[in-house]
Amino acid sequence: MADDRTTAYAEALFAVARAEGPLAEIEDELFRVAQVLRENDELRDKLADPHIPVATRQQIVIDLLDGKAQPATTNLVSLVVGNGRVRELPAIVDELVAMAAREGNKEVAEVRSAIALTDDQKTRLAEALGRATGKQIEVKVILDPSIKGGLVAQIGDTVIDGSVRRRLDLLKNAL
Repeated sequence: MADDRTTAYAEALFAVARAEGPLAEIEDELFRVAQVLRENDELRDKLADPHIPVATRQQIVIDLLDGKAQPATTNLVSLVVGNGRVRELPAIVDELVAMAAREGNKEVAEVRSAIALTDDQKTRLAEALGRATGKQIEVKVILDPSIKGGLVAQIGDTVIDGSVRRRLDLLKNAL
């Protein structure tokens, strides 16, 4: 569960993303930025380093996202970096994604895949997960080469593991 500060930041970012629009695109971009920060210690440490001037840290964000993200996304990430909350950004974005899902009466499925999925594949996957769970699903893809192939989907506490890694582990245990 998110703490009060995380929730407050998520609500503020959500309000700005909704006003600046398109909400779904900004939300997805923020989700991808949060994933990069989760996985890249060096970048996260650099953006959180109090010895580097705030303007320099914000310029790093602008340089990284310029032309690759909506201006609102760049501004929101820059704001969080400027306020010294970059280490909290993944949790803030998780809360923001949950808010957007609740607003759309959906559940979020974090799907780990070894390769990027097309929009058509995401749509078909959301429909299949919706049939399996009885819920309306919004798919968020996380690239994870360690699963080798297939997918691992997590919806709340439910995990559906269809990865090649899992199948290889089962085969290894059977042998």
